[in-house]
Amino acid sequence: MEISERIYSTPMGDIHYWIDRAGSGAPWLVLLPGLTADCHLFDRQLEHFHGAMNLLVWDAPAHGASRPFELKFSMLDLARWLHGIFAREGVGHPVLVGQSMGGYISQYYMNEYPGSAAGFVSIDSCPLKRRYYMGWELWLLKRTKWMYLSIPWRALIAWGSGGCAMTEYGRALMRRMMESYEKREYCALADYGYRIVAEAVEEGRRYDIDCPALLICGERDMAGSAKRYNRSWVREEGREILWIPGAGHNSNTDAPEQVNRAIEDFVRVLGG
Repeated sequence: MEISERIYSTPMGDIHYWIDRAGSGAPWLVLLPGLTADCHLFDRQLEHFHGAMNLLVWDAPAHGASRPFELKFSMLDLARWLHGIFAREGVGHPVLVGQSMGGYISQYYMNEYPGSAAGFVSIDSCPLKRRYYMGWELWLLKRTKWMYLSIPWRALIAWGSGGCAMTEYGRALMRRMMESYEKREYCALADYGYRIVAEAVEEGRRYDIDCPALLICGERDMAGSAKRYNRSWVREEGREILWIPGAGHNSNTDAPEQVNRAIEDFVRVLGG
């Protein structure tokens, strides 16, 4: 698989991302990993879609290769940097595939640049609209650092990897990604990520999804209230959802074949 690494420089640090071009007529699939995960979260998707679609995946700021990076950015910064990368690479009307935090970034991006996405696939993510959240949930999201720091590092790794995935492959992958951080770095990043999500919710933007969307969620997703949020998303907005049996929060690593097939079918329908 031929995939080229690129760097997008910002005042706070360098963002590393990877491009795999299938050709000018192929659709763009943009893969946005979740909080503390890096580009390898989508390894099975990169393998599957190689040659069929133009692919872009990043290590989000302060994640993976995109370190060191100051924890001073906002969701707006993330959306603008992503837009800058798209402009540089000629990415037009992409299908945004966001897992967890990547789904939040996708929604913020679509709100900031309406009409720019051809489609949106949410993998174990949640809506950003304020009405879905209780006040105490947002309060807790902004106060997680000391809870994480209180847990011994080996126990935190076991809890984090075991809570995100149900398969040995998914758990081993999450464990490797977590172990790439020092404990304090990991806790600071997790805390910061939760906080900027809460702040984005509190902005009270419309966060309308102005393109076709597919929600995917693991039936054994144990991350916070993800399943409850997704049920509300479906009920209140009439969204299509695919529940993945036996999969956890990283359902694209627990059931890659099923998730890949769903994305493939979704993109095919978009193309008419």
